Amino acid sequence: MAAGAAGRGQTLDDLRSSARACRACPLWRRATQTVFGAGAAHARLVLVGEQPGDEEDRQGLPFVGPAGRLLGEALVAAGIDRGETYVTNAVKHFKWEPAEGRGKRRIHKKPNAAEIHACHPWLLAEIAAIRPEVIVCLGATAAQALLGAGFRVTKQRGVPLAFGAGAQIVATVHPSAILRAPDSETRRIELRRFVADLQVARDLLTARPSAGAP
Repeated sequence: MAAGAAGRGQTLDDLRSSARACRACPLWRRATQTVFGAGAAHARLVLVGEQPGDEEDRQGLPFVGPAGRLLGEALVAAGIDRGETYVTNAVKHFKWEPAEGRGKRRIHKKPNAAEIHACHPWLLAEIAAIRPEVIVCLGATAAQALLGAGFRVTKQRGVPLAFGAGAQIVATVHPSAILRAPDSETRRIELRRFVADLQVARDLLTARPSAGAP
């Protein structure tokens, strides 16, 4: 089943099973496996990143590598229970190139527009199945996948924006950008800004009672 066949009304389990056989772009040829989203099936908060990394590709789960661990720490600092969220990526296969002269290390490559477009139906289908109230876009790739190519995280990070079906989107940086900070002080500042953006998402949820509330 190609990404274009991701239909409405499917459960996450249905989508996850179908995505394993996706051949809508060439990335599947070098990836170990499809890395679909994971988390609460009816999460009020969905977090969307760019693509799986090396550890995610090997384990088959999103955000389990260094960036995922930093995300976990930031969610705790922001007062968000990761177990009540759903995490996924705009692209479901790891795009990489070998590191010359550095053994078997695989170096992340940014997905191109065609690859993001090929995976877009999967992302929309995940969102439709979950029906979250708030979506946090982690990085430019995720934000532009949902808000258009003209969106700039640097100009609109932390600002709630309307999305379909009554949801709101908050864009921020990808945790990997914080890990690439040139020194510990810059990393500390950027982490604090990242947590503040996540707190915006938390406050949006706090202001809206959950579906199960009386």
